[in-house]
Amino acid sequence: MDQARLPLIPLVDTVVFPGTSVPLSLHRPRSLAAAAAGSEVIVVTQRDSSISEPELKDLYRVGVRGRISAGQSECRLEAVQRVKLLFLHPGADYLEASYENLSDPNGTLDPETEAVRRLLLDELAAFLTSSHLAGINLARLQEPAFPGQLYWLALQLNLPWESRQKILQNQSVRDCLDLLRVHLKYEVQVRDLKKNLTDQASQDLDKVKRETLLRQELANIQRELGEDPNDLLPLRETLDHLSLPGQARQEALRQLHQLEKMQPASSEYAVGRSYLELLVDLPWNVFTQDVLDLPAARLVLDEDHFGLQSVKERILEFLAVMKLNPQAHAPILCFVGPPGTGKTSLGMSIARALGRKFERLSLGGMHDEGELRGHRRTYVGAMTGRVIQALRRAKVCNPLLMLDEVDKLNRSFEGDPAAALLEVLDPAQNHEFHDNYLDLPFDLSKVFFITTANTLEGIPAPLLDRMEVIRLAGYSPEEKVEIARRHLLPKQLLETGLSDRNLSVPVETLDAIITQYTREAGVRGLQRQLARMLRRLALRLSEGGTLPEQIDAQEAFRILGNEGRVQTEVRSKLGVGVAAGLAYTELGGEVIYIEASCLPQGEGLSLTGHLGEIMKESAQAAYSFIRSQPEKPDQRVPPMHLHVPAGATPKDGPSAGLAMVCAMTSALDGKALRPDTAMTGEITLCGLVLPVGGLKEKILAAHRFGIKRMLLPKANANSLEDLPTKVRDELEFVLVESIDQALAQVFTPVVESLSST
Repeated sequence: MDQARLPLIPLVDTVVFPGTSVPLSLHRPRSLAAAAAGSEVIVVTQRDSSISEPELKDLYRVGVRGRISAGQSECRLEAVQRVKLLFLHPGADYLEASYENLSDPNGTLDPETEAVRRLLLDELAAFLTSSHLAGINLARLQEPAFPGQLYWLALQLNLPWESRQKILQNQSVRDCLDLLRVHLKYEVQVRDLKKNLTDQASQDLDKVKRETLLRQELANIQRELGEDPNDLLPLRETLDHLSLPGQARQEALRQLHQLEKMQPASSEYAVGRSYLELLVDLPWNVFTQDVLDLPAARLVLDEDHFGLQSVKERILEFLAVMKLNPQAHAPILCFVGPPGTGKTSLGMSIARALGRKFERLSLGGMHDEGELRGHRRTYVGAMTGRVIQALRRAKVCNPLLMLDEVDKLNRSFEGDPAAALLEVLDPAQNHEFHDNYLDLPFDLSKVFFITTANTLEGIPAPLLDRMEVIRLAGYSPEEKVEIARRHLLPKQLLETGLSDRNLSVPVETLDAIITQYTREAGVRGLQRQLARMLRRLALRLSEGGTLPEQIDAQEAFRILGNEGRVQTEVRSKLGVGVAAGLAYTELGGEVIYIEASCLPQGEGLSLTGHLGEIMKESAQAAYSFIRSQPEKPDQRVPPMHLHVPAGATPKDGPSAGLAMVCAMTSALDGKALRPDTAMTGEITLCGLVLPVGGLKEKILAAHRFGIKRMLLPKANANSLEDLPTKVRDELEFVLVESIDQALAQVFTPVVESLSST
């Protein structure tokens, strides 16, 4: 065969067949130089298109020789002959190759090759009727030069360049026919799949078009009626992006489908839309991450509240458990204590320490069970219960929810709210809490519930059994001074606009205000007195006056005046038949004076002073005990009248029994009791003194009142350990087991006492 040398142009992803004319876009300098060097060139396809300066190993060995038209980057090649590369001769400007010409594939068709050719023609004819190749002239394939038409057919079938290169360098017609048949089968499969996808898409498109037309017609009708056709679109979009539980999502989609068929002017539409908005707004799966940093939590609790060490330790215990076991159920805490002791604010501090949202729900005076459980949607004006409303406001399903005044729930014909709280606060039930309006189970097990109460008497036993009671007793004077100095005074200075006036209120002044103007377990009254004092100073400053740099006790008394001043000293002398008792009310501990008098005529026992049933029974037990004692020769038990002053204030409880029997004995014997002694204890007909509750609050009240000596049931001895050290040191405690022991202590001027220390 002939050997010669011609300029070489490497092609990228392109194969040129003999007998074809193709346009070329040349960009590489060597290719442009090769095209300009002569009218004939050799073009060969690169194996790797990423190589910019190919060598012989980077090129296929079979290419074509052709004539190239004059031009720069855009030119045309007339392919003439297949050639085989022998050598490359790199020049200064372009590549030059030695080559030899190759003959066309063998044109002799044996019977087997002829059968393959005819089968290809039949398959091609069936394919062309429904493809983009319908313009091919099948008559050309019947021409005698059929082997030369392989290249033309390869171009018409749009083979990949790798397959074209195989046909170009193959000398066997049979092998070329097999390659064409394989590609034709691939094209048939692609056509069939495309047709199926097109048919499916057409069906879907027809359905979408039909729905679109119907919605457009509906929108036009709604516009004619003055309605908003896109009113439900925001709800649908929001619903698509929410991860609702299965049952909630199913109900939401059902409600949305019903709303789309309703007239917006109908009343059912408004009810359904409100319900759907509730489903969308509720935090079904939205949580806040708990902050379980115990040192930081302790710091937060200490910053917000002074004292209350036992309460703080219980909260930190809960945080420690949550840190070790995140799946543990939160306890249901019940803070019990007098007003103003910081129950609600303590709940807010716990929420801040945990990093949870805080919501408060007041239960005082609630008498309708529907306020907690909600009302069914069939009623006019129905709405969800206040528990679900609180979660909707919080926007998370694990907030800290404080239920205030749980002891002041009322029962009526509309239901018992305390019974509804059983499901809310029971960890075994509240994971599927059922609100009547929502009518779907909602998980409350992640909510941290805290309840507050002033006393435990008003809480039903089944509800109390679900809660862990934490008592917040009253504050001692020293604790009140610290609370006022750290919290109350800075807050009131800020609210009255005096925080930048360098106004100083010494500790002695705060102690004088506490002693002279408050007699309470908490600090709410103290806060009011401080606010009243600072308001009057603010008025003085606004009228052009001057402020003192320091407010001493006398100045505070002049500012506050005698209004609100309380009697804080114990009676210096008790009359015959008068005893000082200790009582526990919802306002905290209290010192009450019980008066007894013998009547010249009548019978039995008369009671006055707005006494409760239990207190009346204690008075009757005291009277019966005195009557059961052996009479003196010259004395019998006459009719008696027992009175507890402050008759406008309801009083109840068994702890005044000891004071009642001492007052009756004093009246009967005509001897006055010791004025420095107060007492508490429940009595029995056989003369025993039983333990009572609320002892810490009672002792703190006696200490505030100036009592120095107290008769207490011996069974309450362990309760003295909870008292502040200073209070224990300043008081004398006499522990008794029987009424006889108590009577021996109250009449004797000098007694042997049992100190708590």
